[in-house]
Amino acid sequence: MSDDFRSPPPGDAKPLGAFAFVLHSHIPYVLAHGQWPHGTDWLTEVAAESYIPLLDLVNELAAEGLPVKLTVGLTPILCERLADESFKTEFTDWLEAQIGAAAADARTFRGEGNLPMLALAERWRAGFRHTLHQFNDVYDRDIIGAFRRLQDAGRIEIITSAATHGYLPLLLTDNAVKAQVETGVASYVRHFGRHPTGFWLPECAYRPRYAWNAPLETYQTPEPTLRRGIDEFLSDAGIRYTFIDSHLLRGGSELHGIYADRFGALKALWNQFTLEQKPEQSERSGYKPYFIASSGEASQELVAVFSRDVRSSHAVWAADVGYPGDPWYLEFHKKQEPGRLRYWRVSESKADMNAKGLYEPDRAEERIATHARHFVAEMKQLLAEQRTATGEAAFVSALYDTELFGHWWHEGPRWLKSVLRLMAADPDFDLTTCEAHLPTITDDEARSRLVSLPEGSWGEGRHHWIWLNESTAWMWEKIYDAEQQMSELARKYASNPDAARPLQQAARELLLLQSSDWPFVTSTGGAPDYAEARVKVHHVNFTEIAKIVRRAGGDGEPLDDSPLQTLAEVETRDNPFPDIDPAVWVEP
Repeated sequence: MSDDFRSPPPGDAKPLGAFAFVLHSHIPYVLAHGQWPHGTDWLTEVAAESYIPLLDLVNELAAEGLPVKLTVGLTPILCERLADESFKTEFTDWLEAQIGAAAADARTFRGEGNLPMLALAERWRAGFRHTLHQFNDVYDRDIIGAFRRLQDAGRIEIITSAATHGYLPLLLTDNAVKAQVETGVASYVRHFGRHPTGFWLPECAYRPRYAWNAPLETYQTPEPTLRRGIDEFLSDAGIRYTFIDSHLLRGGSELHGIYADRFGALKALWNQFTLEQKPEQSERSGYKPYFIASSGEASQELVAVFSRDVRSSHAVWAADVGYPGDPWYLEFHKKQEPGRLRYWRVSESKADMNAKGLYEPDRAEERIATHARHFVAEMKQLLAEQRTATGEAAFVSALYDTELFGHWWHEGPRWLKSVLRLMAADPDFDLTTCEAHLPTITDDEARSRLVSLPEGSWGEGRHHWIWLNESTAWMWEKIYDAEQQMSELARKYASNPDAARPLQQAARELLLLQSSDWPFVTSTGGAPDYAEARVKVHHVNFTEIAKIVRRAGGDGEPLDDSPLQTLAEVETRDNPFPDIDPAVWVEP
């Protein structure tokens, strides 16, 4: 770390630059689809370890009078689950079970005379009691309402995303992309009482307007079809800004072609795009927003795009030097059975679970303070370098998954709170949000920053390989089959009141089927069996309900009790987006 950074001359009150923390919160639809490790417990753990602590730290900083600003992304499917009454019951039950597990561990350690582990067990019990109190008594069992109140008070800015975090560039039809975007926007309006201005592209994945054909041969047409750019759907939905990974701003081929060679279908898609590939734009700066309008039409409202800052991400995310890997922080993987609480630290031997040392909270707190100061100094140096190089104040957008702070990195919320406190007190930082920054850009500046972006994502290889490969192609076959059927059903029955109820459920099943989480956890090895089961069940549900739609619409025998019972069972299990509009799937 270097402290040799320049500050503004004496008397210059302007900050070195603007800094925006952007936290992306997402867990797929898991209620009523298993318990542990990849069912409901996935959501309850993250709510306790990341979402409640995030609410706590923003409220605590606000109580200190600090002008802290955060951009918080809450995906629509996450909002639907956190607002669900069944989640609230599951959450309190889970917290009470954790309190019981900590108490049981405490009895064991007391009996063994193991005072250090007894102290940690009591620490866990106090922590879970605090979380239960915050949820029930402070946030009134309403996590979404608590976030909404912070936004209404001007403390945070909440952005939305695609309905179920669908991987937008690979969806088969434009109306499928439109449905993911517009259903997500409608969910946001229902939960937050206002229209969203920011949008998190799932997996930071983008596709511009170009002549496109499906990567899977079964669904290819004789000639490629001109597809709209993802930004066009955002513009139509009233979205003002979004985010991409830094390499997309520069353009060029990067590693795309290398990864495309691993899978023929992906290579065919890559070859389509390279017909229109632009040279790398090395002069573009990642420290200011640009504007995309891939339609080329003057009538399209421009969508601003902020790129992920590599240096701020590397300090936290990097596997070898990132803060969460510090030896004194709590180890995520080693757990005490049967309660599965954690009592060990990362330690110097990160690979050998048997060599883990006991967690020492006081030593961890020392490292939090050290790492917070280090991060702020590094970011100040970054802003100073940009000011020196360009003569302008930079805008740094630091993008992270919310779940990193607390769930994966136990000390993360306290680190973030320390960083925010330090930045808020330092005049060299303009701690802000993306929405607050946009009005500072004139129309002429915006027009001078028009860019064409390549296709890609923030995944390995910077293209689509993590989501489309030999292990996941069968998933896309099922997604494409359901997409084609949904387009047909919407055209024929969207205005038929007799088919409205099953058609809405068919739409829900398609959205759940499209979740980017299923191919992701398959390719990364995180939960391939669970992902396979989820894709299969949603496709089966969709197929069965599509038959009910046709019968309800008058194409076949009238409905009897059996299909209606099937419909009711699926509705009970999969019930997000109560106001979903199947007409969105009708071709424009």
